[in-house]
Amino acid sequence: MSATGRGLHGRVLETLGPEITAGEYPPGSVLRTDELAQRFDVSRSVMREAVRVLESMYLVESRRRVGVTVRPKSEWNVYDPQVIRWRLAGADRPGQLRSLTVLRSAIEPVAAGLAARHATAEQCAELTECALGMVAHSRGHKLEGYLLHDVAFHRVVLTASGNEMFARLGDVVAEVLTGRTQHDVMFEDPDPAAVTLHVQVAEAIREGDAARAEELTREITVGALQELDILAP
Repeated sequence: MSATGRGLHGRVLETLGPEITAGEYPPGSVLRTDELAQRFDVSRSVMREAVRVLESMYLVESRRRVGVTVRPKSEWNVYDPQVIRWRLAGADRPGQLRSLTVLRSAIEPVAAGLAARHATAEQCAELTECALGMVAHSRGHKLEGYLLHDVAFHRVVLTASGNEMFARLGDVVAEVLTGRTQHDVMFEDPDPAAVTLHVQVAEAIREGDAARAEELTREITVGALQELDILAP
């Protein structure tokens, strides 16, 4: 369950987290838990639980005789899916999308090449199913359905690489793909060329063609960067 789904302290986080990541509390700002508890009309224990979540993300730190202090952006856990979600909801959305998409362009082509060497028959079948689902939802403004298959496709590629570090980036990729859709940084229908590329990646992985899988996936990520130039300059 996400942090925002955990009762009262989740409600606090839904407001306080985006405020911190948007810079409304600059680094070094001291958050008074008593004042925040009063602001959000919650108990001190609820507020402490919210602070513990923010500490786990390295957004804040608690120090005796000082209080809860906002940490510099350079120390944040920028791979935390919730932090990504909050940053995508803020004013720096274009920069965050670009940063994440550049990360994808560095990781996913290599992962696809490895997947062509290591994917199981079940993973190959799942990739094909996801790609066909993307095709089925690529027309008629069905972006939510398209997103489900797109996220699943990229998760399988990362997992099928056989590299546990790549596999753990599945949540990060899911957040950037979801963020593009939810914040309208997508065309009304996906680029047909990009949809075709996903089908071809699934074929290359199934055929064990690592070089082609890597090349095609690089085309996908380059296309995603080009879309950002148009939709989120």
